Amino acid sequence: MVHSKITPIEPTTAGIGELTTATVQPAEQIDDSFAVWECNPRQLADLEMIAIGAYSPLQTFMGYDNWISCIDSTHLVTGELWPIPITFQLPEGWLPKGKTKLRLVHLDRSIATIDIVERFKIALEVEAQSVYQTTSEEHPGVKALYKGGSTAVSGPITFHEIPRQYTEHEYLTPLEARQEFELRGWKTVIAFQTRNPIHRAHEYLHKVALELIDGLFLNPLVGLTKGDDVSAATRMKAYRVLLENYYPANRVVLGVYPAAMRYAGPKEAILHAISRKNYGCTHFIVGRDHAGVGDYYGTYAAQEIFDQFPQEEVGISIVRFEHSFFCKRCEQVVSKRTCPHDSNQHLVLSGTKVREMLSSGQELPSQFSRPEVAKVLIEAYKS
Repeated sequence: MVHSKITPIEPTTAGIGELTTATVQPAEQIDDSFAVWECNPRQLADLEMIAIGAYSPLQTFMGYDNWISCIDSTHLVTGELWPIPITFQLPEGWLPKGKTKLRLVHLDRSIATIDIVERFKIALEVEAQSVYQTTSEEHPGVKALYKGGSTAVSGPITFHEIPRQYTEHEYLTPLEARQEFELRGWKTVIAFQTRNPIHRAHEYLHKVALELIDGLFLNPLVGLTKGDDVSAATRMKAYRVLLENYYPANRVVLGVYPAAMRYAGPKEAILHAISRKNYGCTHFIVGRDHAGVGDYYGTYAAQEIFDQFPQEEVGISIVRFEHSFFCKRCEQVVSKRTCPHDSNQHLVLSGTKVREMLSSGQELPSQFSRPEVAKVLIEAYKS
């Protein structure tokens, strides 16, 4: 584990009003100035992240100037570090000329209205190469980008309801998370994210971190993921049984991260860190192949990208962990930094192998997964 700084960094307090949940206003009657769009899951997730302040300083979808600045320099035009364009995409030619308002709906519910002040063309391949380091549609993030369309619109957003895809009790807005950390008296808070089921190597990272940090914010992503990823409901159930049996309740907060996965590797690691700064965290864990998919990124590229930016600009301490695994000789979870033994002593299960075992009803080794967690996963695969 490597700290970029041991001294805790104060979470963002400037513009704290931006971190309150957006004001909800009744939807006005639709007239000829409106176009109506049914939002897809990623658009809903982006709306939610903007509405609750998790994407602060963004208060709406990007216009052209911010889009090109983000692509070219990894910054907004106002100078803040920002790695991935957050745009509202539409198919080319879909939006008729003369429409000045876009009503965003989902399942016949009015979610928000964009007062259109700008529409522009997205250079999709340029964005794909900048964000995902590939233009191949085999990459799920690139595929979603291309499918979204090459027209983008921007302007002030009026919310008619706050889109909330996760309805269980483990839901905290950034402001609510800050209040919870303050209530607990935590001066330092480390955030951890995964879209995968929790296992013993994750637990190892958490508990090493808790030896140094006041509190742990388990912040699993529950927005849109790939079709073969384990469902958010199953992952949350696994988290609950793990916390009930193996973690000190006064040192951990479990709260969901409602963003959609983009699988952008290093660039997405920066976005995840900025978001956790907004949640009030002082530290963020970045492990092996964070936010990666396939072989598009180097094993530790998501850690190395933070070397390109001054610590003050990132605004949150990045805690870097190497790949962890169970060593049969050491009889515990270790990493290459702490274990001298050959790989034939290491128990490493790939995601594919885990899915195969779960699908066939096989029990996961106790060295890899706590039995309570394994039971949750096996039951989910049986159903």
